[in-house]
Amino acid sequence: MTEPLRLDRDGAVAVLTLTRPERRNCLSDETLAALQDALDAIAADEGVRVLVVAADGPVFSSGHDLRELQSRRGDADGGSAAWRKTFDACAAVMRAIVNLPQPVIAAVEGVATAAGCQLVASCDLAIAGAGARFATPGVNIGLFCSTPGVALARAIAPKHAMEMLLLGEMIDAETALRFGLVNRVTAAGAALPEARRWAEQIAGKPRAVIRSGKAVFRRQAPLALADAYALASGAMTENLGEPAAAEGLGAFLEKRPPVW
Repeated sequence: MTEPLRLDRDGAVAVLTLTRPERRNCLSDETLAALQDALDAIAADEGVRVLVVAADGPVFSSGHDLRELQSRRGDADGGSAAWRKTFDACAAVMRAIVNLPQPVIAAVEGVATAAGCQLVASCDLAIAGAGARFATPGVNIGLFCSTPGVALARAIAPKHAMEMLLLGEMIDAETALRFGLVNRVTAAGAALPEARRWAEQIAGKPRAVIRSGKAVFRRQAPLALADAYALASGAMTENLGEPAAAEGLGAFLEKRPPVW
């Protein structure tokens, strides 16, 4: 069997690709462990400025390996310990994406369902090919997509999230764009090149500014309004004192390109 993922590096941009199309790029326990290891390595790599997440084949990711989950019903506890371990591992991967110092862009072609949709929702940005489709269909098989719902609730409006979770229907790329699940829809097959273009553009910005900006954005989101502004004001004050801001503002006022 092939390895569950591939990590490629092109300068400051890394591309993490799910590589088991024959298994619909499901997030098996093995794949989740490999994703966690890769994300940990990327977080520690100062040379990587942006991460793109993509997949081989016609399915971006079908979510958890249902056969793997079903096979644990014969365990002494009926499968509870194994299932909790799987969901905790998946949650850790999603948190690692959210907390990764580098911005993460999903390049989605084909179908992203259940935890695969959760993966897209957890990324900072998402670009979808015109044929991409998304769903949290667990309700159709008696398994409400509660953990994907955590990511959806933080990425799109609550009523849109509940529509996906309660109906379990596929939505197309344009609907995902309207919901705010993806940022842009490209021609079919063009999601990865567009994600790379965005990644290169972001990688050209000051690294420290992008990293601190992502961290502050994520930290302020759940705070009360006054606390969020206090955090953001402190961050901007600190940012203004950094060399990147001194050079950037100076270049702007002097009408010249900045030298980072």
